[in-house]
Amino acid sequence: MNSRTRDMAHIVMRGFDAFHRYFLVITLGAKSRFEAQDWSGVQLASRRRIWLYDEHVNNTVRAVLDYNRGPLRHQELKALKQAFNDLLITHSNPDMAESFYNSVYRRSTRHRSIRAENLYVHPFVPYPGKQDLASCTWQYRVVPGELNQTLQHLLARFRLELPFARLEQDLTYLKHTLNEAGLTDSPFTLTVINTLFYRNKGAYLIGRLEHPEGPQPFILPILHEADGLVIDTLLLSQDNASILFGFARAYFMVWCPRPSLLVQFLRPLLPNKSDYEIYNAIGWQKHGKTIFYRGFLQHLQRSRDQFVPAKGIKGMVMCVFTLPSFDVVFKVIKDHVTPPKTVNRDTVKAKYRLVKQHDRVGRMADTMEFTNFELPLNRIAPELLEELQREVPSQLTFKEDRLIIHHLYTERRMTPFNLHLEQVQEEQLHHALDEYASALKQLAAANIFPGDMLFKNFGVTRHGRVIFYDYDEIAYMTECHFRDIPKTDHLQDQLNPEPWYSVGPSDVFPEEFKTFLLYNPRIRAAFDEQHMELFTAGYWRQLQNNITQGRVEDIFPYRRQQRFKYKYGEE
Repeated sequence: MNSRTRDMAHIVMRGFDAFHRYFLVITLGAKSRFEAQDWSGVQLASRRRIWLYDEHVNNTVRAVLDYNRGPLRHQELKALKQAFNDLLITHSNPDMAESFYNSVYRRSTRHRSIRAENLYVHPFVPYPGKQDLASCTWQYRVVPGELNQTLQHLLARFRLELPFARLEQDLTYLKHTLNEAGLTDSPFTLTVINTLFYRNKGAYLIGRLEHPEGPQPFILPILHEADGLVIDTLLLSQDNASILFGFARAYFMVWCPRPSLLVQFLRPLLPNKSDYEIYNAIGWQKHGKTIFYRGFLQHLQRSRDQFVPAKGIKGMVMCVFTLPSFDVVFKVIKDHVTPPKTVNRDTVKAKYRLVKQHDRVGRMADTMEFTNFELPLNRIAPELLEELQREVPSQLTFKEDRLIIHHLYTERRMTPFNLHLEQVQEEQLHHALDEYASALKQLAAANIFPGDMLFKNFGVTRHGRVIFYDYDEIAYMTECHFRDIPKTDHLQDQLNPEPWYSVGPSDVFPEEFKTFLLYNPRIRAAFDEQHMELFTAGYWRQLQNNITQGRVEDIFPYRRQQRFKYKYGEE
């Protein structure tokens, strides 16, 4: 190994360290943005932090290629990885650095002639076992009669600049909730992360109650009200924690120089989430992608089932397939979209980037984007292989016993909403449609218009939440022109299949939604009257007005009836 190779390894590691440093700087600003109620700054910082990774990878690639005075050959890349191994041994975040190296390697070769031995397909530094969490946690022994005093001391340690408006009352409500759960009769141990988790308009104290049979979530959302801060509720269940850290939400801002410590702390609170989802939730989505791929390879070795087309109505833009034993769908943009769709590949990719960088308000599924994704040919069902060859031939390369898909997205698998509606009983139908309407309203409040609102473009999670996942027609609310259908007294106009009025490219007629959403008498009867405003242009124009005035809506990652103010009868 020569000095030039070692120098290039140091260039890559300095690139990662610079990225990590700026990542922490942006994250550290979350506290002041929350205290100042700078909600537009929150959104900008979130987007900026997502862009940061690509920016630093691209800068590092340029620096390596400039130093080498051209592309690296295979032997040089092999030596570079060996030199980088030496730097990983003493690094505080070797796992993160491996993911950064993988990105630099792939982009330096323009994703061509990728060799697995030059990548960290498997970690060089073994995953750490059980780590000491003392550096990122505080622990309290809480005894009956001292709960308020203990929690006041705990909250003071976060050094929030603003006072709590009615802390004694909030703590009384908190004690009631603990009483209802049977948790105040005897002493208990409370362990909390020693920094708050910030997202949108909330700050979250994330802790756990330590039980012999395993830890239980202890989560306090802290919000602003007119006269100061309030504790909005107490979340104690794993389901509540799972929804809070859900794949349809924006990434948390939480300051922690060693993210693996947070993942270790959160893992037992989120037993239904894979590690990659937890890394994604705390903002390390690029490393989450590495963890996902490693888990995918391990799953292939353990399983025997075949990749098959996904259930539901065939998409007009995407070819979608899944592995039944793996809780993910794979989506490939078709070479030629099915009419009446007219979008092209670049437009669809831009829409997916928009969603990645936008606040998903718990209603849009997160995705991961892959280049040159390999599948074993013998695991692809014949009907899927035929469909891929028919719909996406430009995206396929066959190499010995593997199929390489040049570009695809992965996404958590959900039950298509149209299939869910066919399966639910009458008493569940109302709830499902209420979830759907709430999803539309919350997306609109976040400046997102889905475009194609058909039920088939939404999915249902195991918690019964309705999530949007078809992004090819997505648009900003502020770019849409919501119109009433002009009135006409001419019967011929009403019978004509073509509209008697002009329609611009950005025009949307909400009255038409009723035609294709409430087509089924069973669905029409169950659709709540309180959501009929969705079919009026005035409602959508009012939402537009709220957005242009800078109003950011409160969209909570828990049910309204769980909030203290509603649960204990204030409102």
